[in-house]
Amino acid sequence: MSFSVSGGLIIAIGGQMAALAIGLIGMKAMEAIGRNPEAFGRILPAMLLAMAFAEAIAIYSLIFAFLK
Repeated sequence: MSFSVSGGLIIAIGGQMAALAIGLIGMKAMEAIGRNPEAFGRILPAMLLAMAFAEAIAIYSLIFAFLK
């Protein structure tokens, strides 16, 4: 019983925080592009890289849940 609860908590917390981070990154990037459209070429790669790092945290939590 504790196996499924701990794995579920790892996935829930890891996924929730990663989703929140991705949403905030996207929101701020779109806000920055809206304020300064000429900076699109500099904002987009940084946004995608930050989103990839946030998504990696969710993948790590999935791996930890399977290993638990």
